[in-house]
Amino acid sequence: MKKLNKEAVLELVRGFQPSCIVIAAAELDVFTILSGRPMAAAGLAHRIKGDARAVTVLLDALSALGLLDKGTGAEPVYSVPPAAAELLAETGAQCMLGMVRHLGNCLRGWGQLAGVVLNGKPAIRRPSVLGAGGDLASFIRAMHEISEPLAMPLVAGLGKLNFTHVLDLGGASGTWTVPFLRLNPGARATILDRPEVIPMARRLMRKAGLTDRVRLVAGDFMRCALPEGADLAWVSAIVHQNSRAQNRRLFKKVFSALEPGGLILVRDIVMDASRTRPAGGAMFAVNMLVNTPGGGTFTLGELRDDLSAAGFAKVRLLRRGQWMDSVVGASKPRAVEAHGRSL
Repeated sequence: MKKLNKEAVLELVRGFQPSCIVIAAAELDVFTILSGRPMAAAGLAHRIKGDARAVTVLLDALSALGLLDKGTGAEPVYSVPPAAAELLAETGAQCMLGMVRHLGNCLRGWGQLAGVVLNGKPAIRRPSVLGAGGDLASFIRAMHEISEPLAMPLVAGLGKLNFTHVLDLGGASGTWTVPFLRLNPGARATILDRPEVIPMARRLMRKAGLTDRVRLVAGDFMRCALPEGADLAWVSAIVHQNSRAQNRRLFKKVFSALEPGGLILVRDIVMDASRTRPAGGAMFAVNMLVNTPGGGTFTLGELRDDLSAAGFAKVRLLRRGQWMDSVVGASKPRAVEAHGRSL
């Protein structure tokens, strides 16, 4: 850690300033607009129906951060450097607009942290300029942007998985379904997620050429009955949203839905006993404090206890990562004796 002094502390605290600038530009789609057609501040203000003075201040700040190039003259034209366009314009091959916009939604909650700590309740949700529907789309898109590069190597790294049908619980757009089916050509999948998310999954499955192998089911996995018949359940980036009591209820539902001998794989952050490592997990616990009534990040011992309480056996850490890339596996016994002992 840096040596603590006044400047070091202020540098930490001022960190919100560039974040807010970039997030505002992402929500207003400034990078996409200017990458397609560089223009002066007045032109952009007209395009986005914004205030000319405010737009000018925002564009100058983005230029100061190196995310825009500002021309010269009485009415300077602003343009997007290629490196910034690659990441922040819709046309960029590595576009991360979804994640940037999602982090803006997180930021609105984090700003209420002191009050959350006092009352123990999640922050009040305030939609962005994109509205509640736009914010949900940003979240689903963000999950794809951050997971897509990781998905294939992580799933492949788990080794040979013997399954015929994977249930992708809260599968969003199906980012993780794709590598499971690519690596197991004879398998099929069911994606369960909220009704408004299903069209996003349908688009990705069509693009991936997997529509004939995937069933899309609309529903809330915490409320509805889970589809039966799967011998592998993929519970990906879900448990941190829940309290331990909620996770036990969810694991019991998964246990009931799985075929005997089936496997549950839980992808999430796994904390050490101190709850300070990995450091990103400690920060993410704050994110869950702000955004959920009981969510957090959990230790392997806690996940083992909760999976075991649901009936699962052979709970083990299959992959230890430093972020949301740890994987815990457990099996549903093939049979249970009358007095309850697993076989």
